[in-house]
Amino acid sequence: MRLQLPPLSLYVHIPWCVRKCPYCDFNSHQRQGALPEQAYIDALLRDLEQSLVFVQGRQLQSIFIGGGTPSLLSAASFDRLLSSIAGRMALAQDIEITLEANPGTAEREKFADYHRAGINRLSIGVQSFDDLQLQQLGRIHGSEDARRAVEMARSAGFDNLNLDLMYGLQAQNSAAALRDLQQAIALQPEHLSWYQLTIEPNTEFYKQPPSLPQEEALIDIQEHGLALLQEQGYVRYEISAFAREARQARHNLNYWRFGDYLGIGAGAHGKITQVEQGCILRTRTARQPEHYLQRAGNGFAECTAIAQSDLAIEYLLNVLRLREGFTVSSFEASTGLGFEHIEKQVLSLTARELLAFDGDRIRPTARGEQFLNSVLEAFL
Repeated sequence: MRLQLPPLSLYVHIPWCVRKCPYCDFNSHQRQGALPEQAYIDALLRDLEQSLVFVQGRQLQSIFIGGGTPSLLSAASFDRLLSSIAGRMALAQDIEITLEANPGTAEREKFADYHRAGINRLSIGVQSFDDLQLQQLGRIHGSEDARRAVEMARSAGFDNLNLDLMYGLQAQNSAAALRDLQQAIALQPEHLSWYQLTIEPNTEFYKQPPSLPQEEALIDIQEHGLALLQEQGYVRYEISAFAREARQARHNLNYWRFGDYLGIGAGAHGKITQVEQGCILRTRTARQPEHYLQRAGNGFAECTAIAQSDLAIEYLLNVLRLREGFTVSSFEASTGLGFEHIEKQVLSLTARELLAFDGDRIRPTARGEQFLNSVLEAFL
């Protein structure tokens, strides 16, 4: 089998935030004084230059600017960055350009300028509409800030909004979790990311775990929440992603479909298909902002090929999060492997009603979504 070039996206990482949240395990660093905005944009462009060899004639389908808190940077910086990207790469005519934003006053006042700079989608980190929960999560905004942020985003011209919302928070019962979800839906975002709070290593919550709901309560929250989202016209297309018609996150879909992406910025990861070499590369830049500023453009901190023995599970870890699943032909084109590498496991999981297999498309059943970890373990 021969690898085929998949669509290409770009991820841009902004590593600073006002304060590190106790649940966050991302590469984010508390801001100390003024940010080195211009120096960082310079570094991003050097980083991009060294990645251009991986474009291989493709157009960029999406750009995602994440963090950290990207909205700490000025619109002028993003205008310069996006203009420079467009000067170096071909962009799809309908490219999706997303910025992660904080609902806080200082960030939301920049929304109109961000829109003028070319950003056409905002992902607003609400997390909860309960002020006590927000305080316990270490957030620096309140519930009214979140509502005002959506209002200001609409006024600025954004017609494509995602709201991030968590459930399973400290001592949260089903009624409180659904109340949060109802308030998010009332703001009529095009997209909702609704996911359970999990305790990750290397976080403050890991060192001092909060009291979280028991499994029975979490199941009740999820069942009622899924029913509410469906009733309100939000289609669940991925484990924790819900969208109005034709409003799925194109950037995230590219990840989950095992597409390629360049990663620039401190600690950014990339995935690149090398057809002629018959391999798929994983790249990573220097994690610490000060190190990144010094060495951006002078090679990756890591650049390794995915072992052939790991290709199938790497692919499945992504595509089985999607309700659409995958096809036999997409598996072969994306991994360079024949379907026989996973056929036995697929047939076994189909017999156990964890996967549905119609002869070409393979997707998780409702039961398979519920026990996705067990499904994936079958391929290890």
